[in-house]
Amino acid sequence: MEYAVIVSVLVLIVLSLFRLNVILALMGAAVTAGLLAGLSFTDSIEMLVSGMGGRADTALSYILLGVFAVMIGYSGITGFLVTNLVKLLKNKRAALLLTIAGVACLSQNLIPVHIAFIPILIPPLLHLFDHMKINRRAVAVSLTFGLKAPYILLPVGYGLIFQNIIQESMNENGMNIAFGQIWQAMIIPVGGMVIGLLIAVFVTYRKDKETNTGNIDVTEAEASLKDTKRFQLSHLLTLIAIVSALLVQVWTESLVIGALTGIAAMFIFRVVPVKEADQTVNDGVRMMGMIAFVMLLASGYATVLQDTGAVEQLVAVTSDVLGGSQLLGAVVMLLTGLLITMGIGSSFGTIPILAALFVPLSASLGFSPLATAALIGTAGAIGDAGSPASDSTLGPTAGLNADGHHDHIWDTCVPTFLHFNIPLFICGLAAAFLL
Repeated sequence: MEYAVIVSVLVLIVLSLFRLNVILALMGAAVTAGLLAGLSFTDSIEMLVSGMGGRADTALSYILLGVFAVMIGYSGITGFLVTNLVKLLKNKRAALLLTIAGVACLSQNLIPVHIAFIPILIPPLLHLFDHMKINRRAVAVSLTFGLKAPYILLPVGYGLIFQNIIQESMNENGMNIAFGQIWQAMIIPVGGMVIGLLIAVFVTYRKDKETNTGNIDVTEAEASLKDTKRFQLSHLLTLIAIVSALLVQVWTESLVIGALTGIAAMFIFRVVPVKEADQTVNDGVRMMGMIAFVMLLASGYATVLQDTGAVEQLVAVTSDVLGGSQLLGAVVMLLTGLLITMGIGSSFGTIPILAALFVPLSASLGFSPLATAALIGTAGAIGDAGSPASDSTLGPTAGLNADGHHDHIWDTCVPTFLHFNIPLFICGLAAAFLL
């Protein structure tokens, strides 16, 4: 039985890398773990389903944030901000790249639109990138930084979800940690991502990039920005709705209530007409529903691993093999996180799985709760930056490939993998021994 976890995780990784849908991959891994632990197929499925309720609040938060994001996009405020930023930074290459990273940061915490801003922001700028001879790989790295680093570090917006999952998963697996400690554990790993971004902007892609893109057809995207040059009443009301949602979220410590406040405000202020309610909800579910369901299944999978007792036996065997070496244990945990998250493509969805494995092992090796949180958070993030199936790479590619001249693997995944996963690995190890 001690090998049930290893075999099931390998099944998960292999199925994911072969591009099988992550939902089916998670179900296959959960059934494999159950069968190897002596359960029947039916009992394995029932245990999987019973554990899915553990992340229902997180899944609902994602759905509601998706709806709110669609509403913010409907208001046109994103286009207004982009148009004016471009005017200020038109001939400043490094400043433009860092500003793009900053705008992406806002999309995760202050204005939680996730990747919805990219089709508005990037296609109209493709002409500008080529004129300034900016390497689009640098833009991809800048976008991915903004889509990941803020929610790893800041407990607001998507960061509140991410850090809540870490805290709850650790507590459920027998290691208590206060919510306010999670961001402290992630300072060093996020510092590694900052280093990776600076290297990309000022070292790797500092030289001019000659382009031969031919006739670029992004006229429709550029026209959409021209219509948003003036600040309108709807933009002001949208800002009020965003601030209200943020304040309520902080006050109640509930992302669900915060998102509902923002959605209600958008309807009350008539920024989004009530007749558009069905469409905005459908678009929000379409954007975030997959991620939400993956998190539910990941919670169920973690339940199967825990309730069958497979994790405890694996930890006992692993501790003997590692010989109590914290360094070797940390390396193994981070590599495991890299493989799992690369396959699934969601740091949020992998946290419950990683916590079920890491918490008992970390306790047996003598890691502190802060060090364990750093390992879990880093392991969850380390494969997401560079995974072909991650929103953090799919989003940038969707914008940069609007003219058909940007390759998803070589121009987005490989650059982001090299610039973020390597420093994340090193800084994650450092955090484990310094905290």
